[in-house]
Amino acid sequence: MSLDKTVSAERVHIGFFGKRNAGKSSLVNAVTGQSLSVVSEVCGTTTDPVKKSMELLPLGPIVIIDTPGFDDEGELGMLRVQKTREILAQTDIAVLVTDSTVKTDEDEKIFIEIIKEKNLPCIIARNKADLLSEVPEASEGEIWVSAAGGINIDAFKEMLGGLTQPGKNERRLVGDLLNTGDVVVLVTPIDESAPKGRLILPQQQTIRDILDSGCTAVVCQAEQLESTLAVLSKPPKMVITDSQAFGKVSKLVPAEIPLTSFSILFARYKGDLPTQVQGAAMLSKLRDGDKILISEGCTHHRQCGDIGTVKLPAWIRSFSRGDISFDFTSGGEFPERLSDYKLVVHCGGCMLNEAEMKHRIASAKKSNVPIVNYGVAIAHVNGILRRSLELFPEVLNLL
Repeated sequence: MSLDKTVSAERVHIGFFGKRNAGKSSLVNAVTGQSLSVVSEVCGTTTDPVKKSMELLPLGPIVIIDTPGFDDEGELGMLRVQKTREILAQTDIAVLVTDSTVKTDEDEKIFIEIIKEKNLPCIIARNKADLLSEVPEASEGEIWVSAAGGINIDAFKEMLGGLTQPGKNERRLVGDLLNTGDVVVLVTPIDESAPKGRLILPQQQTIRDILDSGCTAVVCQAEQLESTLAVLSKPPKMVITDSQAFGKVSKLVPAEIPLTSFSILFARYKGDLPTQVQGAAMLSKLRDGDKILISEGCTHHRQCGDIGTVKLPAWIRSFSRGDISFDFTSGGEFPERLSDYKLVVHCGGCMLNEAEMKHRIASAKKSNVPIVNYGVAIAHVNGILRRSLELFPEVLNLL
């Protein structure tokens, strides 16, 4: 996959934060070399986060995010501030843009403390340096720049490029479980909820990782799985299925062939598989009146057989035999208050970056609410959770 085609969720997200009129948008435009954000002398010109995908070496493919001022006022201002907080949850590297002609104020100091608590890599960009009588030398994590005067823009970009995250690009979706020459069977149902003319992102990314590992991917639907296995000269290294077909597929795949799902692979890839395996236990403890949050990281047109809003609730109600109620969120929407829920059931998060997925898991932990992944939950209600985790012995002892 070429850098310019890297999906957003796999890019390093760099968020630009600061007070109104500190020059965030001007600095973003200077870094990208484009008029990405509207700039003016009027405070609060940026009303919604603006995103731009680009490349910045040595970080590679990135997403730059320009945010509204975190000191915005009024009812609408509070909504903008909330949106800025949501962006912070997606951020891999934070840039705090300040006005170098004035002292750091309390809002900016509080933001710096928040960044430290989150242990996020951060650069403080002291903007409007062209208005100073002398431009100070850059120090660790701090640089004086001028978006208007072009001062230290290249140095700032180099500083950003130096904030690499060890191990981030070494993670594998499935490749670390394979040896060159292995054959993997992928079960990809084509039903009313499947996108017309293409495969969904988790399937695409898994196929690519298999091919990058020097292995062979054999793709079929559940109805062709039995005949597909029969024509192979030897058993495949594993079978990976769409979670909604777990029940049917588990009956067709011999016990000696490892079986898991795309969703479980994504829980390990960008989330926290052990935590979500532990969360599955709550499915067996649900009682009448309990409430569950089902959250998806993407937004799409809901079909009559939608897995998140139709199939999962039906499976969970049938398994628990209780009168369970459900709330649903999608895309960037994820509630701060989770204490009303007995359980959070989350999708694989293929459209969310690792930072956002881990933020959601951390939010659930902070509220003492168990969280479970779609694939883990569906395997549990089908009675095959242990089998679906055989490829990951490090989490089997949690069952």
